[in-house]
Amino acid sequence: MALGFEKMYTGSLKSFFTDRINPLFDLIITDTQNRGFSKSPIAPKLFGNAGLEHMEKYGTKLEHFAKIAEKNHRHSVNNPYSQFRDVYTLEQIMKSTKIHYPLTNYNVAQPQMVQPAAILASEQFVKQHGLEDQAIEIKGISLKTDFKSTFEGSSIKLIGSDMAQATAQDAYKQAGIGPKDVQVVELHDCFSANELCTYEALGLCETGKAADAIDKGDFTYGGKVVVNPSGGLISKGHPLGATGLAQCAELCWQLRGMAQKR
Repeated sequence: MALGFEKMYTGSLKSFFTDRINPLFDLIITDTQNRGFSKSPIAPKLFGNAGLEHMEKYGTKLEHFAKIAEKNHRHSVNNPYSQFRDVYTLEQIMKSTKIHYPLTNYNVAQPQMVQPAAILASEQFVKQHGLEDQAIEIKGISLKTDFKSTFEGSSIKLIGSDMAQATAQDAYKQAGIGPKDVQVVELHDCFSANELCTYEALGLCETGKAADAIDKGDFTYGGKVVVNPSGGLISKGHPLGATGLAQCAELCWQLRGMAQKR
């Protein structure tokens, strides 16, 4: 059993240590070189600029980020563990408080405090205790860190698209599947711009085609793959380090048939 906790503070992320270099220093410097100085909070600026680059390169519009937020908020209605379970219209999302273009308040995950726990067991343990009906097997797992390309001028790559793509390909290979075989995804939507860019990194749609896929409803019920049936971070809240564990829990419930209306 792995236990932990996450204590968050209201508002944007901030640094509490002035006696050392901020671990985001290289990202901040590169972002400033790419897009110039801004008074926006660090995280919305990084991810907002990635969304802006996608708009410039592929013609993505403001409404596409809003559609992601609308989808996730709509999904959250059926999640009793979600911090926010409200439905918003596209107009409400687009007219909510501006954070950093193209992001507004309803496109942004809010801080959350949690105490997560996870149980990992060997196949032998599962069989000895008759847990086969609820055990979920991990078929592929991968972890990577920044590439050289992360810092070479692209705001999309700066938020980790190259890492996400390489990690996904690695996990797909281990599991013996491809993106077309995936039916449900819990995706890190700290900002709707990250969800949009990560669709492409995971191979859920072609590079530059995320907006078209969103318009067709590919990432909700009745589409190609249901992304964030839990409501995502935008609805559940974002306890940083514990977020991934919450996503794993949701996927376990999905695979066990315990996700109720989700």
